[in-house]
Amino acid sequence: MDLGSLTQFYKTNVQSLFAANSQVLGLDIGSSAIKLVQIKEMKGAYALQKFGFKPLEAEVIVDGTVMNPGRVIAAIKELVQEHGVKLKNVAMSISGHSVIVKKIHLPPMPESELESQVKLAAEQYIPFDINEVNLDFYLLNPNEMTEEGETQSSVLLVAAKKDKVSEFTELVIGAGLTPVILDVDAFAIENMYCVNYDVNPEQVTTLINIGASVMNVNILKAGTSVFTRDISVGGNRYTEAIQREMGMSFEKAETSKRRAQGDRSEEEDVTSVVEGVNAELSSEIARTIDYFKTSALDVEVDRIIMCGGCAKVEGLVQQLSDRMGVTVEIANPFSRIDTTGADVDQEMLSELGPQASVGVGLALRFIGDR
Repeated sequence: MDLGSLTQFYKTNVQSLFAANSQVLGLDIGSSAIKLVQIKEMKGAYALQKFGFKPLEAEVIVDGTVMNPGRVIAAIKELVQEHGVKLKNVAMSISGHSVIVKKIHLPPMPESELESQVKLAAEQYIPFDINEVNLDFYLLNPNEMTEEGETQSSVLLVAAKKDKVSEFTELVIGAGLTPVILDVDAFAIENMYCVNYDVNPEQVTTLINIGASVMNVNILKAGTSVFTRDISVGGNRYTEAIQREMGMSFEKAETSKRRAQGDRSEEEDVTSVVEGVNAELSSEIARTIDYFKTSALDVEVDRIIMCGGCAKVEGLVQQLSDRMGVTVEIANPFSRIDTTGADVDQEMLSELGPQASVGVGLALRFIGDR
């Protein structure tokens, strides 16, 4: 999915769309860290060229809202300089309550008429003032059959609040880079998945991305998104629970959470708190999948793939697998990407792999794709 054509910035900088080099830099601006990924594609093979990770201090980005843009801009500049990045064109993504993703149905029509009809239909699906959002859409199936045997067009509608789009594009511009693609986190994860995993046309896969403040759920059937949802809970819930139950400072609670992402937590009491949050996140995921199944008869999820900083929290994968009765695995976004030529510590890359999933999905984009 591409929201890149939605802002005035892109409309006034169309020269970038005709650049000889269509490669883009993937820049994942998260609440707890910024991830930079540069990937080169040649004849269907992918090679990692750059990877950077810059943690952000607490309160710099809160619940997806940038509180200290100067610090974010400085962090982006630091990453670019530290890794010798020459690319200027950037793909980035957003998620959360400022983004609405909805599958809608329209009567069959010529593709030339689709854009105007989607805009007319959008008002009944978007809970914001239509003048305050940027709209984009993707035609999933022009000839989908209804239960009554009639033909309809299946369209994926995406709306993003203009102020959120502007907020993030200004960060990239402030760092001296050029935003050319604006995507949605859930679809960036989907892009990563389709390159690194075999897509079984008979299989339903749920992709879960646990960020610091938002959890993205994207359910795919035959490699195509059929349901998405952003849940306003994420890795910060672990820190908050540890801080509250153990009477720790935020910094100490963060350290304890990171220990829980290793083989074993060193503190039994902290482990108990972590298990409680695991149960909460597992319940949210289970409810989301159950809701999807109510609208998709005879569809069962075959496997779940976990991404994001908290995918490796001790006990979460096992608890979710036990609850859902399906295989749950941690994503490897570099599974089919050659990393040997990149100047990056392979052990560090393996450790941070799940957190790089959105950045990898963005770096796989190119100018002019859809």
